[in-house]
Amino acid sequence: MSLMNRRSFIAGTLSAAAAAGGAGDLGAQSASAQKDKYRVAIIGCGRMGQYYADVYKALPDTEIVAIAEWNDERRKVVGERYGVKALFKDVNALLKEVVPDLAAVITPSKFMKDAVIACAQAGVKGVSTDKPMAAKLSDADEMVDVCVKRKVVFAGGNLQRALPTVQEAARRLRTGVYGKLAGAAVHGFGGEISGGGCQHISVLRLLTRAEVAEVVAWGSPPEALAKDTDEGLIINGRFRMTSGLECQVFGTPTPARGVDVWTERALVRWDWGAPTIFEGTDAKGARKQIDAKYPPFAWSHIIEKAGLRPEDIYLVASIRSFIEAVRTGSELWISGADLRQALEVAIACRLSAQLGNLPVRLPLKDRSLVLFPRPYRWVGGDVTGRVQSAEEAAGRKKE
Repeated sequence: MSLMNRRSFIAGTLSAAAAAGGAGDLGAQSASAQKDKYRVAIIGCGRMGQYYADVYKALPDTEIVAIAEWNDERRKVVGERYGVKALFKDVNALLKEVVPDLAAVITPSKFMKDAVIACAQAGVKGVSTDKPMAAKLSDADEMVDVCVKRKVVFAGGNLQRALPTVQEAARRLRTGVYGKLAGAAVHGFGGEISGGGCQHISVLRLLTRAEVAEVVAWGSPPEALAKDTDEGLIINGRFRMTSGLECQVFGTPTPARGVDVWTERALVRWDWGAPTIFEGTDAKGARKQIDAKYPPFAWSHIIEKAGLRPEDIYLVASIRSFIEAVRTGSELWISGADLRQALEVAIACRLSAQLGNLPVRLPLKDRSLVLFPRPYRWVGGDVTGRVQSAEEAAGRKKE
C-alpha cells in the first residue's frame, strides 16, 4: 500500500468512526433472528485461542466447525472439549477441506502473517488476529493490503479498545460532550511496547480521533534499547498527533498506568478498565470524579455463559464487533489496521531513541523496520517453556 493510499485508508477509518453512533448493542437483536450461523475456524488453539473458542461456542450465531493446532495432543484434547471433529495440523491443511465464514488466527505472532493471508486468499468473509500482529512493518502492510484487495473484513482481537465503556467515552469525546480536546498523556509505556503497548496506542488513537504523526523518544535501559525485541524497553517522550494535539509519554512510573485525554473542562482516564471521568473541582480545588453513567452492554451475559473472567468483556465485544462488521459492513471496534498502527508507533519510538531522540515522522518510509515481541508472544509457550498441560487444554484445570 502506498503512503498516500495508506493515509487515505486511515482518514476513511477515522471519518467512519466519527460518524458512528454510541457503543450500541452490536447486533443483540439481529443475532436472535439469525437462522444461519457463521461457521468459524480457530487457527491456533493455545491458551488465548481457547478463550476465543469459549466465546464463539457461547454465541447464538456462530459455530466452530474446524480447528488448526500444530500440537498433536492439544489438537485432540481441544477438539473434544469444543465438540469439533474437523481437526488439522496447520492452516493450509484446514483450508483445503474447510473454508469457514470467519477465521480467528490466534497463533504466536511469528505465524500470523501466513495464516491471515492464506485465509483471505481462500475466500473467508472475515479474519481476525491478535497482538502483536507482526514484527516487521512490511509484513503488517501485506496482511492489511491483501484483506483490502479481497474485500475481507480484517479485525483485531483482545484489546481494551473494544471495551464498550471505552467506545462510549470515545463517542462522547468526539461529539463534544466534554468540550474541545486539549491534551493527552500515555502512562506506563514500557516493558512491551509492541506487545502490551498495543493497548495504549490503540486507546490513545481512539480517544483523540487522530494518528501519531511524530515521535520523539528516550529509551532505557541501554541494554534493552540495543536489542531487537521490546523486552524491558522503557519509553519516555512525546507524540504529536495529526490533529496537532500534544501527547506526553511516560514509561517510568506515574500514579496512572494507561491513557489520559483532557478537554476544556474534563479528564477522561483509561486505566485498564472502564474510563474514569473527572469534571469540575472539589472544595480543595482538585479534580472531581463524576458518575460516568455508562449504558449496559447487551452481550454481558456471554461472560457467565462462556465461563470467562469479568474482564474478558472486551474480548466478547471485540468478537461481536467483528461479526457485525461481516454481517452489515459496520465499523470495526478493532481492526488489523489498528494493530498495524500500534506496531508502527512502537518501532518509531525505538528508532527515535536509538537516533539520540531525533524526531521521527510517521508513516515510516522504511517498511523493513522490525521490532520483535518477547519470545512467548513471538513463538509461543511450547517453545519458550510455558507448555500448556493436556488437563488445562481440556478445560479441567486453570494454570
